[in-house]
Amino acid sequence: MIRVENLRKCYGPTVAVDGISFEIAAGETFGLLGPNGAGKSTTIHLLVGVLRPDAGRILIDGQSDPTRREVRGRIGIAPQPNALYADLSGEENLRFFGHLYGLSASRLGARVRWALDFVGLEEHGCKRVKAYSGGMLRRLNLACALLHEPAVLLLDEPTVGIDPQSRNRIFENLESLKAAGCTILYTTHYIEEAQRLCDRVAILDRGRILALNTVEGLIETYGGRSVVTAELVEPPSDVDGMPGQLEGTRLQFETDQPLVDVGRLAGAHVRVHALRVDRPNLQTVFLRLTGRELRD
Repeated sequence: MIRVENLRKCYGPTVAVDGISFEIAAGETFGLLGPNGAGKSTTIHLLVGVLRPDAGRILIDGQSDPTRREVRGRIGIAPQPNALYADLSGEENLRFFGHLYGLSASRLGARVRWALDFVGLEEHGCKRVKAYSGGMLRRLNLACALLHEPAVLLLDEPTVGIDPQSRNRIFENLESLKAAGCTILYTTHYIEEAQRLCDRVAILDRGRILALNTVEGLIETYGGRSVVTAELVEPPSDVDGMPGQLEGTRLQFETDQPLVDVGRLAGAHVRVHALRVDRPNLQTVFLRLTGRELRD
């Protein structure tokens, strides 16, 4: 459904997107996971035709120019800044965008009602958007993107700064859309969102894709070993036989088989007061690939 080949975009000397390539199959939810400034929003802007690439090619449903009306009509986009008119009501915003998409009067009314109901704003459609909470704004932003029933949905950090209830409602909306066959590109820096929603994830940093796979595949390839931490009742008599590093009664070691090695501890008659097993996860992969330094 979407193919990106060697895409590159620079702002003067700054390389925002540096030769990235990926494909998204029809009906797939594909995540771009990266820290702030990684190039996620620039990639979205290139895909929808707001920006022109310096090099590379974009194909959406086999068509190569996202600025063409027939291509844009197949795309729904919810940008990171809410694209809404504060002095209009929620329903008026939807009707305005529906007219831009060329929806007929009869179809527009039905789609507006559906969109408001879908995102849980059916009781707030007549309110001016300036009175909406942050979560309501995000949900209306999503409703505008879905109004014309797009085959492809581009979502740029759709849950930034919202309450847990609205966030969960958006998750449920996206899972429903996926079940209906919608193709979704989802950018985020929230690791748990990518893990919950995405079939495959590309980890993007400084304009480059560092890794791309299923969540399970990323963890298996880049996650490293599990870490076992055991608080012992008393120091063991045979210290040399212990795996890893022993500090007082605290034993810690890395292992590829945590359950097997914990069982060996029990077999060695080591009494354990508390035990923790930290298995690698997507956060482990993310930090291993992008580094642990703060990004401001």
